[in-house]
Amino acid sequence: MLRRLTVLVSTTLITAALAGCGSTDSWVKAHPAEGWPAQYGDARNSSYAPTPGADALRLEWTRSVKGDLYSSVALGNDGYSGLNAQTPAGCSLMVWEADNNARQRWCTRLVQGGGTASPLLDGFDNLYIGQPGAILSFPPTQWIRWRKPVIGMPTTPRILAPGHLLVVTHLGQVLVFDAHEGVVVGTPLDLVAGIDPKDSERGLADCQPARARCPVAAAPAFTPTPGLIVLGLWEPDADAPILVGLRYRPDQTPLLTREWTSDAVGGGPLASPVFSADGSTVYVNGRDEQLWALNSADGSPKWSVPLDYLAQTPPSVSPDGLIVAGGGPGAKLVGINDAGDKAEVSWARDDVTTLSTASQAGPDVAYTVVRDGEDGLALMVFDPADGHTVNRYPLPRGTGWPVGVSIGKDRRVVTATSDGMVYGFAPA
Repeated sequence: MLRRLTVLVSTTLITAALAGCGSTDSWVKAHPAEGWPAQYGDARNSSYAPTPGADALRLEWTRSVKGDLYSSVALGNDGYSGLNAQTPAGCSLMVWEADNNARQRWCTRLVQGGGTASPLLDGFDNLYIGQPGAILSFPPTQWIRWRKPVIGMPTTPRILAPGHLLVVTHLGQVLVFDAHEGVVVGTPLDLVAGIDPKDSERGLADCQPARARCPVAAAPAFTPTPGLIVLGLWEPDADAPILVGLRYRPDQTPLLTREWTSDAVGGGPLASPVFSADGSTVYVNGRDEQLWALNSADGSPKWSVPLDYLAQTPPSVSPDGLIVAGGGPGAKLVGINDAGDKAEVSWARDDVTTLSTASQAGPDVAYTVVRDGEDGLALMVFDPADGHTVNRYPLPRGTGWPVGVSIGKDRRVVTATSDGMVYGFAPA
């Protein structure tokens, strides 16, 4: 009798303890790397890292992908960097050790044509990348974890809730995958009707210049609060692209719904949209040479501010609302404050031509790539509070155009050019 009573008490205590602990598997679900997990940093496309940036740098290494590079470098937790190159032969997808003189960890070849999308690295150094007709995941080694068919070429993927991978293709298919198993969660959305599922390369040549035959030319933005995905969409036979807002509700049916459509942006949006830190505002470049702010609840306009140049890359947005306008040929370096119902230009510099999206590292340091002389390029360190130059570092043999600046959690900075040159900087 005593033995039975002891067993009963022990079982009750164990059951109560387990009930108190709840589920403990959340830590194993995919979440973004703490470095620069994909192009434009976080899923909001903010190009902002909370790590205080180094204002003095030293060039640690340079390396070529031996081909073209049209998207920025992804940086993981453990010094790994992912690069999606377009090469005439040999490897195209590469993983290097950014903190070890860019030593190559592994590489493989993907179907070419999807160079405008960057890899995504999660907190376990698993890599996610698209190729025409498929989305793939790799572990920290080069062996494929899973490969699944999609319709079109995936833009840069993003992690939604832990374990959920967002994939939006250039032909307008929107899917959510279980990031571990590679199975589709919920029902996919097709934003464009009449697409041939066997022709995943249709219109790919229009994606980089953002023309009409590429319905979704740029990666979407996602904010967990209030659970919104926003992307640009060029519908068939339309005169200009529009913005579309999708609602994401984890653990509900349907998982994805179309929330709103907006044609407020003058001439249509250009490049990826960006969410504010609180998710209430969407910032996007207009083809009318203005920066637009929209209400994320319904896509209605809040304000627009003329830039007097065509920004071809997204703006950078800090948590306190400081916006550094996007770059491109003829671009100025412009700092803008969001004052709610209007924008206030806090500073502007027309003595430099900023060619990439600025990447902010904490409140005091930001980086961008600027024109250096007639044909050269330089990495410029500047103070986002007033735009003044802190340091400037020429990029040796830097030709083509810059594809972005990535900031590691170890304060290393990596930038690259379309002609395939990659530069690794360390704090001085």
